[in-house]
Amino acid sequence: MNEIWGSESLNIVWHWPVALYLFLAGLSSGSMMIALSVEWMNPKRMAPWDAFVKAGVAIAPISIIIGLIVLVFDLTKPLNFYQLLIHYNFKSVMSLGVLLLLLYTPLCIIYAILRYKELLESGLLKPIMDFLKVFLDYLESQSLWIGRIVFALSAGVGLYTGFLLSAIETYPIFNTPIVPILFLASGISSGIAACIFFGIIFFSKEISREKTKHLLTMDLRVIPIESLLLVTFFIGIYFQGGKEAIDALTSLYDGFWSYVFWLGVFGFGILTPCLIALSALKNHTYRVGYILLNAASVMIGVFILRIFILYAGQIYY
Repeated sequence: MNEIWGSESLNIVWHWPVALYLFLAGLSSGSMMIALSVEWMNPKRMAPWDAFVKAGVAIAPISIIIGLIVLVFDLTKPLNFYQLLIHYNFKSVMSLGVLLLLLYTPLCIIYAILRYKELLESGLLKPIMDFLKVFLDYLESQSLWIGRIVFALSAGVGLYTGFLLSAIETYPIFNTPIVPILFLASGISSGIAACIFFGIIFFSKEISREKTKHLLTMDLRVIPIESLLLVTFFIGIYFQGGKEAIDALTSLYDGFWSYVFWLGVFGFGILTPCLIALSALKNHTYRVGYILLNAASVMIGVFILRIFILYAGQIYY
């Protein structure tokens, strides 16, 4: 077993940029799924719901594009990335993921353009928007079906980030079927938090206390599921058996990464937002500072979860 980082860091193949990519891809997936869910609950797209939709459809393409840029430049030969776009191996998780992202990313951008069409038509892009008016009007008429396709692709992206790791049999922490579901659930949680956080910051006039509490309640339902998946995740590792699996569990109680898990993942990402959200909902209070802290805690906790699984998985095996 590799004890902790230092000289053993030479055994680490995937570093923090990969964790950042996994986080941003999950954030994109969760934000789009929540934005579409909120939109379908409010088909007339009126305030205060519209603020969360606008936030989510903007976060989704921006975060996935940044994540892909980070991933490409983390490659040893980033200029050869284009080869993944023209050569596919349908037995490879990486290749299937590239195909999925090739469909998801442009559709995310198109959906964001449709939801920001009025704003874009009044800005510097007006000539381009006028030129594409007929095409965009047609897409708008089909937005329900486009949204359904994007929602399915979003869920696929959320699961894919986990399958990317679980397909690696060498490391017990990676090689468990719970990882994709855990990453999807935590991605949805971060998506809810991001919609609240950026919705309040950029569209505060369109947000009401009632609707913000609705999303907080939704997050409170996702976080326990995420917690249960974490418990199932480590139980599954234990029942894998063998010295490697038992060694992997030491990441929970020994060394630097145990502190990362209990303080970062559990304390900061699960306990803190639950306490804040429960307090806000129970006392019927609406303090913007606490709501923003809640959302930020969730997003940071999800990122730390990606960091923990990525590094602990490569160190403890």
